[in-house]
Amino acid sequence: MMLINRLTEQLGYSLLNNENFDEFINSQEYSVLFFTEDPKRFPESFDVAVILPELLSQFPQLTPAVISRDSEKSLQGRYNFTVWPTLVLLKQGKYLGSISKVQDWDIYLKDVQSLLQREPSRNPGIGIPVVVNPSQASGCGQ
Repeated sequence: MMLINRLTEQLGYSLLNNENFDEFINSQEYSVLFFTEDPKRFPESFDVAVILPELLSQFPQLTPAVISRDSEKSLQGRYNFTVWPTLVLLKQGKYLGSISKVQDWDIYLKDVQSLLQREPSRNPGIGIPVVVNPSQASGCGQ
């Protein structure tokens, strides 16, 4: 845990939970969110904790944050990823994309550059969107 704690304690990355999450993401031009899960189960989280500061030196427009362990599962649902660790990139709180697991340095550079050039999309979320057919909205099963 020391490598991950270093990000918030020594490097000053924000630690986000359900209460402060929306305020943070909406106040940043670009943000990168680090979802670690349990590093004992997913030791690649330690590798990403070392890589993330290096990525920020290449992409200083990104404002980093670490997602607190007690809020990870609920916040994960907004972005619909299933592999840990994951970095989620946002622009003004809107979804750009994510990068999961440890990647080669060149892949990180290419993927982050590509994500930063995208137009934000709606959060992928989990589940199927519900669409109401207005012509049938007045009655159920008729």
